[in-house]
Amino acid sequence: MRVLVTGGAGFIGSNLVDRLLAEGHAVDVVDDLSSGKLSNLADARSGAEHELSFHQIDICDPAVVELIERRAPEVICHLAAQIDVRVSVADPLLDARINIVGTLNVLEGARRAGTSKMVFASSGGTIYGDVDASDLPVSESHPQVPLSPYGVSKKAAVDYMHAYRELHDLEYTALALANVYGPRQDPHGEAGVVAIFAGRLLEGERCRIYGDGAQTRDYVFVDDVVDAFVRATGRGSGLTVNIGTGVETSVNELHATMAASAGVDADPEYAPARAGELARSALDAGRARIHLGWEPFTDLPTGTAAVLEWFANQRATEA
Repeated sequence: MRVLVTGGAGFIGSNLVDRLLAEGHAVDVVDDLSSGKLSNLADARSGAEHELSFHQIDICDPAVVELIERRAPEVICHLAAQIDVRVSVADPLLDARINIVGTLNVLEGARRAGTSKMVFASSGGTIYGDVDASDLPVSESHPQVPLSPYGVSKKAAVDYMHAYRELHDLEYTALALANVYGPRQDPHGEAGVVAIFAGRLLEGERCRIYGDGAQTRDYVFVDDVVDAFVRATGRGSGLTVNIGTGVETSVNELHATMAASAGVDADPEYAPARAGELARSALDAGRARIHLGWEPFTDLPTGTAAVLEWFANQRATEA
């Protein structure tokens, strides 16, 4: 099968590319390298047995439509996006240009190419809005009332995919992702708290927690997320599907787990809470179990230990 991965040089995308190539698929990567890195594809590009093509292009460039038509993928995994909620609030036009217009370019390319399906990276942390604690873990039946331009753009993208399904028989599955973490994560991004903690712990620096640390998130390991993408290439059509653990983990608990794994005995430092930050978040993945045959298989201690090991190896290589 030929699969085109937008954002394929990014954190999640490059891990997905590795999995697809390992399973023998032909892969086209589309990435403008604004945040993705070619180094993330080093293993993929070094394998002589792999059928991999890299295309440096912005999904907002109309030329991406012709590129997709020419490459004619059977499936598109669409991960390229503006992913920072704060950026979306500061510059909603930029967010809409990338996440809505860019997605429309990908959809048009898919339509012209006769692509059978698109698997889309949505956001389980923003599309549902401010969920009452009694509704956690939140299911896909919960109303989608996003409170940020980023969440609005992710919701709109799925609305467009539904329209293309009705008009052009282009199937889709939207994966509403929890807080994804793992090797290759950028520690400078908004969602990179695991990567940030890993870097500080390995440097012997105190980790900074904003607020009292009681705020919770649903942390799901990147390999598990990649598994969901692969399963969704052939299942779950026409659905939005939560991909998370259903487990709330506080930032304090996350720090304690990672510090123990790193062998560090140091309390974090606390800073004022960030405005607008959700107090609690977790996703019900029951639909994923039913329609994708998916469930998370990596617990937090195992996953964060893998992140610490990866960052330690990176530091050793760069030394």
